[in-house]
Amino acid sequence: MVPVMSAQAAQVNLNGAPLWLVRPRSDGGSDYVSFVPELAAAAGAMVEIRLGSHLPPQMPLLKRRLKLAPAEAEACRRRLLQEDGYHRSEPLF
Repeated sequence: MVPVMSAQAAQVNLNGAPLWLVRPRSDGGSDYVSFVPELAAAAGAMVEIRLGSHLPPQMPLLKRRLKLAPAEAEACRRRLLQEDGYHRSEPLF
């Protein structure tokens, strides 16, 4: 079971580990979004967002990868939690 946390508890942390959001699917798999901070960018900190799906025991499928500024990544995180049915989770793999 995926732990449910408040939106405040799941903020994108630019200095920490990746943040994972997961949405269960009816086929037993999950859609996932991970937010990975990238501090080495010359123009400033960026957040890489990886969107995909996973149906064990198959390999995870990476559908899309984006790089956003921290403020944009935070807005994306809020939308996923509030409108798209995602919940904070431990890493799936």
